[in-house]
Amino acid sequence: MAVVGAGPTGLFTAMALAGRGHRVTVVDRDTGPRPDGSWPRRGVMQFHHPHALRAQVAEALQAELPDVWEELLAAGAEPVTVEGADGARTLMAVRCRRSTFEQVLRAAAERRPGLDLRTGHVDEVCTSRGRATGVRTDGAILDADLVIAATGRAGRLGQDRRAPARGGDCGIAYVSRQYRLHPGAQPGPMNFPLGQTDVYPGYQSIVFLHDNGIFSTVIARSSDDRALAALRLTEVFEAAAAAIPALAAWTDPGRALPFTPVLPGGRLRNTYQGQLDDTGAVALPGLVFVGDAVCTTNPAVGRGITTSLLQARQLLHLLDDDAHDLVGLGLAFDAWCSDTIAPWFEDHLYWDAELIRRWAGADIDLTRPLPSDLVVAAAQADPGLFPLIGPYLGMRALPASLDAARPRAAEIYASGWRPPVPQGPSRDDLADLAAAHGAGTSGR
Repeated sequence: MAVVGAGPTGLFTAMALAGRGHRVTVVDRDTGPRPDGSWPRRGVMQFHHPHALRAQVAEALQAELPDVWEELLAAGAEPVTVEGADGARTLMAVRCRRSTFEQVLRAAAERRPGLDLRTGHVDEVCTSRGRATGVRTDGAILDADLVIAATGRAGRLGQDRRAPARGGDCGIAYVSRQYRLHPGAQPGPMNFPLGQTDVYPGYQSIVFLHDNGIFSTVIARSSDDRALAALRLTEVFEAAAAAIPALAAWTDPGRALPFTPVLPGGRLRNTYQGQLDDTGAVALPGLVFVGDAVCTTNPAVGRGITTSLLQARQLLHLLDDDAHDLVGLGLAFDAWCSDTIAPWFEDHLYWDAELIRRWAGADIDLTRPLPSDLVVAAAQADPGLFPLIGPYLGMRALPASLDAARPRAAEIYASGWRPPVPQGPSRDDLADLAAAHGAGTSGR
């Protein structure tokens, strides 16, 4: 088998297949971490930005790669548990940087029996008699009875064989920066187990607590809001962080110091593309797309690695059942993704569009279905909604599960209630701050 792409999805899938006795070759252009431990990971913008690992990621490792799970914990990843009504504690998420996660996976893959990790560029999928037979890598043929394209959100391999992707740019951009807590320093304020999130009219601020005392700060805005584009400048970002109360508390020099430069995050996409061509047939038997090659979502809610590893586990299940019926494999996997993964794409597509509309000054439109973020926010006014929204927040129930909460949420908004606006600068205040502090750096 050949796996194209050595990101989290590709490596997880390859190691799980190798553990089943398959011979697997993984091909990726990236040479891996340098001898000093640094890893630019060029072409993978999200590698350096904040990530949240949901419980499903830990469950995937525990089920398929328990040794890797133990190594991730040894590398500093921190499980986050919550107490249920029965007093038992349940894993909810894992505090961990994307870089830590990938370094552990990569190191495990390099020593995995039955797995060959190669550096190279895959030029095309090789075919014979209407099915995939391998890949051409830097001019050489790599034969394979199954090709798994885990090529990420920017991958082009085999794209023209499938029906066009749905969705596109989500209309949101952000900047982030990582900091390290001083030894013995306590984390800053938190309003959810992974950190702090505050939505303002016109922008959003988030803090994600990671492993080994590292945390990320994020300021997100509409991609069209050019006045806030200067947040990518260090002086402007630091001024904004000092003005936004939660960020100010976390980034206080007495608590933490910057660990990275200010990093811009753009070209964020909500997209979905299945396994079939525009006639509804499997695009190419023996070629299966998985991970971000199927679905990408706005990273603000941290669903990407979860949806990718859920796909990987389902693909493994189908291969365990029958690895020879390649057409049936493609059809079954596409149907499962349509039912289980596409709803998260559709959820983000609507959520982001409505958020951007409100950021532009529009009020909540009660003539339209409430987006998921507003249904969740309504629980602040009626805590009785929490049992309905909890499974959705944990991705244990699909977005349609919120339909049961929408009538009550609509009543709350119809009464005039609106989510409280956190203390801090308005969008216009932030734009003025950006203009004032950016003026002296615009030529740098």
